[in-house]
Order: sequence, then structure tokens, then C-alpha cells
Amino acid sequence: MNFVEARASEIHSRPNVPVGPLPEHELPAFTPELAAELEPFYARVKHIVTPMEWPHYAPLIKAINTLKAQRNAVVLAHNYMTPEIFHCVGDFRGDSLQLAKEAARTSADVIVQAGVHFMAETSKLLSPDKTVLIPDLKAGCSLADSITPEYVRMLRQAYPGVPIVTYVNTSAAVKAECDICCTSSNAVKVVEILGAPRVLLIPDEHLSKYVQTQTDVEIIAWKGHCEVHERFTAKDIEEISAADPGTKIIAHPECPPDVLNVADFTGSTSAMINWVKTNHPRKVALITECSMASNVAVETPDVEFVRPCNLCPHMKRISLENIYEALRDMRHEVTIDPAVAEKARRAVERMINLTN
Repeated sequence: MNFVEARASEIHSRPNVPVGPLPEHELPAFTPELAAELEPFYARVKHIVTPMEWPHYAPLIKAINTLKAQRNAVVLAHNYMTPEIFHCVGDFRGDSLQLAKEAARTSADVIVQAGVHFMAETSKLLSPDKTVLIPDLKAGCSLADSITPEYVRMLRQAYPGVPIVTYVNTSAAVKAECDICCTSSNAVKVVEILGAPRVLLIPDEHLSKYVQTQTDVEIIAWKGHCEVHERFTAKDIEEISAADPGTKIIAHPECPPDVLNVADFTGSTSAMINWVKTNHPRKVALITECSMASNVAVETPDVEFVRPCNLCPHMKRISLENIYEALRDMRHEVTIDPAVAEKARRAVERMINLTN
């Protein structure tokens, strides 16, 4: 998929999200003065965001950044956000746990989660006294939805005494039933640091299989999958490599094993980004959600990106429009039952303490 096709796919894949302008009196006009004021922002993204898009984005970016100052708010932009969000309104950028930890360190009163619901919950767990907003309540996650607290309790009964490690990509209610959390970058370390011969690692089956290749601890997996990563196949990789054998294949561990087997590097979103920045390959394919390639391309203009463009329909529910509306109206506040939050926070903090 070429750049124009990839950007068109990103822009038009957002389900039920308003794409037209909000009422004119609510937003500044795109004037030469506004264009000049926001030129430093456009300079960051101009080889990714087209000149036709910018007059629509710029007033929203101005309004969001003004509201952030008025409300003492920060925007957490996940790696899978589109570039106009990631680079122009995101105060912190990265993977979900990294964002939550950064937000907890700030003096902000309000956190806007430019990501999906489980991420907003994690931010609330680590910042219980802050107001956490999510721009669209329907921004869910197929992986998080693949397991429930009831299933975790059943696993406890089926495997008595076996520690349960939950991927951070789960609801707070699921975290509350587990012993400790992990991320894709620290899963191996968490599994081994528990000192148990067997560990339940839920809910991502592919991540569990990858971790099993990296440790002697027996991993018991759950059959949950990310609907973005599970669509990639070894055939996709073969076609990319056949088109240009010099292309480096960098894959996320949520991908199926046959994809990881032919990848040049496997790692978390942050590890993938660092690999590209460190190695500066001539040409690379990031086997993960498509928008991440656009965001990394902003910072590595010398690298050519192949875009096998699988988009997350949940991430694409987040737009500049509904970030603006969330801040304007202070809407879609994320709350967690205190009893659930206490146990879920313990699982997250245990991971942070052990891995630190």
C-alpha cells in the first residue's frame, strides 16, 4: 500500500466519528495568522499530513491546545494514533503503560486518553485523583474483550496455585482478579521473576507463545487475539520480502508465530520504534497497526516504510474532533469501582515494582 492509499485508509476508517467541521463559532478560522502560529506543528508532520488536510486540522489543534492550558490537562497519545494527534496535541507519546506512568507524574488535573478504554482505565488506576476522559466510549479492544473476570476465576479453580499474569491490554476488572500485570516488553521478565515452574499468561495467545520461546517457565495460554495483529500472515511477509529482499521486517509479538518466525526483529511498540531509530534501515515494514509507521516516519524521514496497512477500528474512533469535544464538555469520564480499582492497582504496581 502506498502513502496516499495508507493515509486515505487512516482517514476514512474511523467508524461513526464526525469528519466535518464543528460549528464555526466554536473553532478559530484557518487564517494566515493561524497558519503562521502553527507552522512549527506542521513542520513536524508535513511529509505525512497533506496540505489539503492541514486547514481542517489546524483550528482543532489550536483549540485543543488552548483548552489544555485552561483546564490544566494533558493528552496521552498512543503509538497507534494518527500523526495529527500523535505529534500535534499529544503531551506524552508511547505505549499504554508508559503513558499512564508519565501522566501520574504530572501535576495535571485532567488526562485525555487518546487510545482505547483499557488504557484510560490504567491511567485512572495510576492517577486516581485525576479526572480521566476518553473521547469515545466505544473505543474498545478485541483482545481486552476476549477475557472476563469470570473466566479468570475459572482458571484459578482449574489451575490452583499457578500464578496468573495478565497482559496490560485487559480491563481493570480482569486485572483485579490476577496476580500481576505485564507488557509485551517485560512479559518474559515478569514470568521469570515470579519463580514458579508454571504460569498462566492471559489473554493473548500469540504473546504467550512468543514468551514460551524465550523462557523455560511453562506458559499456559488463553486464546485471545488482537484483531489487527492476527490478520498478518507469513505470506504477507514473503510478498514484502519478494518485492524488495532488503526490506527489514519488524513485528509485534501479538502477531502469529509464523510471522514472528520470519521477522528480522520482534518487540513491543516502543522496542520497534527504538530499533528503527537506532538501525536506520533503508526500508522497513512495521508489522503492527498502520498509523505507527506514519508516526515513526515523522522522526525518521530517511527511512522508507512499507505499509501493510492493518488498522485498528477502535483506535480510529479517536479523532481531533472528539478530543476537542471531550475537553470542551469534560465528557466521557472514566471511573472504576473503588474495590476493583484497589485490587487492579495492586497488580499493576506489583509489575512496576518488580520490573524496576
